[in-house]
Amino acid sequence: MTPCRFPATVDTLWLDARLATLADQTPYGVIEKGAMAVDEGRIVWLGAVEALPADALNRARSVHRLDHACVTPGLIDCHTHLVHAGNRAREFEMRLNGATYEEIARGGGGIISTVNAVRNASDADLYHQSAGRLKAMLAEGVTAVEIKSGYGLDTPNELKMLRVVRQLDRDFPATVMATFLGAHALPPEYTGRPDAYIDLVVEEMIPAVAADGLATAVDAFCERIAFTLAQTERVFSTARQHGLRVKLHAEQLSDSNGAALAAQFGALSADHLEHLNANGAAAMAAAGTVAVLLPGAFYYLNETRKPPVDLLRSKGVAMAVSTDCNPGTSPTTSPLLMMNMACVSFGLTPAEALAGFTVNAARALGMQARWGTLEVGKQADFAVWDIEEPAELAYRMGGNPCRLTVKGGEIVFRSSSIAGEGCHG
Repeated sequence: MTPCRFPATVDTLWLDARLATLADQTPYGVIEKGAMAVDEGRIVWLGAVEALPADALNRARSVHRLDHACVTPGLIDCHTHLVHAGNRAREFEMRLNGATYEEIARGGGGIISTVNAVRNASDADLYHQSAGRLKAMLAEGVTAVEIKSGYGLDTPNELKMLRVVRQLDRDFPATVMATFLGAHALPPEYTGRPDAYIDLVVEEMIPAVAADGLATAVDAFCERIAFTLAQTERVFSTARQHGLRVKLHAEQLSDSNGAALAAQFGALSADHLEHLNANGAAAMAAAGTVAVLLPGAFYYLNETRKPPVDLLRSKGVAMAVSTDCNPGTSPTTSPLLMMNMACVSFGLTPAEALAGFTVNAARALGMQARWGTLEVGKQADFAVWDIEEPAELAYRMGGNPCRLTVKGGEIVFRSSSIAGEGCHG
């Protein structure tokens, strides 16, 4: 990588780091003994320290010496249900004590218990509960996160969820993107009438979401326990008519050919994919649709059918990884744990796992021009890690080596275990 010309002045200069740029085909795109200059929230110079001009320090308003820490792009969590109320710990315990899913559902459990909790929560209550989860992600190097609705399942409560997502984006030093997931499950008041509920989604919910600018994308759950291909196609067609991108929960429990439908609509991503077939993978590759792998749900549900990683590799489908943070099947806010699970459970390499939370996650949100790699011109979103090798991020099963999270060139999280890196300015 040949650095561009160093500017006359910069806001900050970051020195003495192992830069994992994720910007080329080599594992991690590492620049040893690297330096990075940031001005007005963007990376304006990046290269080896020895390539800096002799007076570089004098051109910077502040200088941060990182003492050979590892720097990666800010982590991007591209599939979450982070905004929800309550938890389902009691159901978890019931399952471990032998209760079946049907028994739990008959007792008011399952996704409907979360729907009831969200419907009963005020905007303020929902915000307060969700904010803690977002804080935990910031402390683990996350600079951007996608959050879905889907626990309201009626127009007022779906809009309430999306308003909370928008407020989190305003209040937190991270980019928070909203996805409308009205077609997540069938609400109890529509039992036996799924087409009537899809009528509500396409005739009332999506137009309301689009009119208020509350989401940038529309998702659906295409599965035997959720919605059919035909119903999903209606949702996608309406989303596109309102200028919204689409993505899909697909092939998690069965082969429904949802991934091929998602690709047909130019979907940003198809997610889960444990039962993906070769035709679906080929369609995703042709459309540039990203495969989002969700090892937390796979682990939590004790599944045995793994997503076809070798097939995705052979077809050239980009693979993102995400927490799938949700109360029922993946109650985690840890991207680092998901990297480890993606490697151990799915067979990803540590480099693929990190790419899954950076460059490929950015693609899954349609934001690869701004995020996902350390390159000149991109937003200065990055994380500083107290590790020697990037592979350590996937190697660990616990702990958090994040020293700093930086968003737009500003430090937004600093580990309490350090006094602070050397700096002047």
